[in-house]
Amino acid sequence: MIHLKNTTLLLVLACFTIIACKNGENGKKTSPENLEIYKGTASVSQGPATVLIENIFECDRGREAPMGTSTATDGSKWTVPAEVNFTDDSFPFASDLFNPCTKVEYRLADEALAALDGTDIIEVDADGEIVTAYVFADNYFEIYINGIPVGKDNVPFTQFNSNIVRFKVNRPFTIAMKLVDWEENSGLGSEANRDQAFHPGDGGMVAVFKDASGAIIATTNADWKAQTFYTAPLRDLSCASEEGTLRLSETCSTEDSNDGTSYYALHWKTPSNWQSADFDDTKWPNATEFTNNTIGVDNKPSYTNFTNIFDDSTVDAQFIWSTNVILDNEVIVRYTVK
Repeated sequence: MIHLKNTTLLLVLACFTIIACKNGENGKKTSPENLEIYKGTASVSQGPATVLIENIFECDRGREAPMGTSTATDGSKWTVPAEVNFTDDSFPFASDLFNPCTKVEYRLADEALAALDGTDIIEVDADGEIVTAYVFADNYFEIYINGIPVGKDNVPFTQFNSNIVRFKVNRPFTIAMKLVDWEENSGLGSEANRDQAFHPGDGGMVAVFKDASGAIIATTNADWKAQTFYTAPLRDLSCASEEGTLRLSETCSTEDSNDGTSYYALHWKTPSNWQSADFDDTKWPNATEFTNNTIGVDNKPSYTNFTNIFDDSTVDAQFIWSTNVILDNEVIVRYTVK
């Protein structure tokens, strides 16, 4: 969560939010016809969010990572791209596997492990076994084990990095992760790219979990559950639909644009106990698998240095996300290790 202590700033932003709510976030009125077309359960916002923090993390050659508030047409307010714990010191950071921002760039996973002194291990169960997780996320992740926070990404946006998370736990245990595809254009799920100001970048996450002996006990694949909570940008609302708990945007345009300020976003409230082991995710959709080529990791040493981990010859971990790796920007995934 991001907390601002400057009351004056909050009052000013509130005034801007009220004005934006009347005329749409970008000063353009939302068409009633477009709202009537949308039949889903999400709250709908239009146009840019009100930026509260321009950049929550500094990194040489990294993109700015803003935090903002979008006001939906029903009056509800949404933190974009997601409510995260990046600035919360009580939520532990993961350990660096490869991180250009900190210049900690291991060539081998064994080198990264040898550098750890054990203080990184989060205790879920005092008598549990030590589990090591290797995670590459585009862009950001927070991971809970049985509801206990055990690690968050060191870089919210870019440069691209990878991480190690270690924890002590008994089996069975439940993994719950919040995944965020960050945005430069706050509230519009997009970034500048390829000479276009509004490029809807893709997400994707891959992880491998090993026990104390080094045996793989879990990898990301379609057996995981995945639900979407923020979709943007949408040029129109008619392309979005729902089938049961599936939140679909597969027919929506993903083309780049130089004017996306009138585009829409869909927001769903996250359940309060999604991190816990007893949360019922049985009705959630299964995760969708994506190839390395689709995610585009062949030129990223934060991944390619560790293909022996992520692309193990016997248990190849898969990149996962919701059904739409481009337009869905906040996704929660869950899996129970037996």
